[in-house]
Amino acid sequence: MVQLPEARDLAPRLATGAFILNSGLTKLRADQATAEAVHGMACVAYPFLNRIPAERFTRLLSWSELVVGGALLAPFVPTRLAGLALTGFSGGLVGLYLRVPGLRQEGSLRPTQDGIPMAKDTWMLGIGLGFLGASGRGGGPRRPGSTGTRRAAGATTGTLPVVSAAARARVRAGCERAGRGSGSGAGRPGQRVVSGQAAVTRPNAAGRPVPRRRSPRP
Repeated sequence: MVQLPEARDLAPRLATGAFILNSGLTKLRADQATAEAVHGMACVAYPFLNRIPAERFTRLLSWSELVVGGALLAPFVPTRLAGLALTGFSGGLVGLYLRVPGLRQEGSLRPTQDGIPMAKDTWMLGIGLGFLGASGRGGGPRRPGSTGTRRAAGATTGTLPVVSAAARARVRAGCERAGRGSGSGAGRPGQRVVSGQAAVTRPNAAGRPVPRRRSPRP
């Protein structure tokens, strides 16, 4: 069964997914000059990308954006999985904003006029991190008969915990046995039976009577 995203996640998924998908489609049709410009900026922040040709890097970047944007727009993709892809992708873009000179004011995280288009990637990073917490949210309303609901109701109203029928039967049987033993007045041989202030001892197993002992009167 496909679990659709929650209503609170629909708007950020649609907005972010459409933006990234459009960026990927634009880079997919990029010419040689655009590819070299994108590749050159990426190489400043991540020098190891110099080993990848400009056209190939731009094509890989465009396909990455298409995958991330499609995952955000597809309703059957779990929000946490889409958030993981968005966090990884936007984290790389934020690193680009932090490492390329001229995008930030010196000694500050505030963007310059040229860095404002790149500073928007911090929003996508925040949205992705928020999506990662989607699995920790309450998974829908509890059923009325669930254990957690009964426990919460008992803690709120102060009612006694639920006791099974077998436990009630054992308690009832024990009470009945105790009542019969105390009400009959017949004890076991050698057992003292206290009645009022007189202590009477029943005959022992040999049948010999045991002398009665009376407690001293005050």
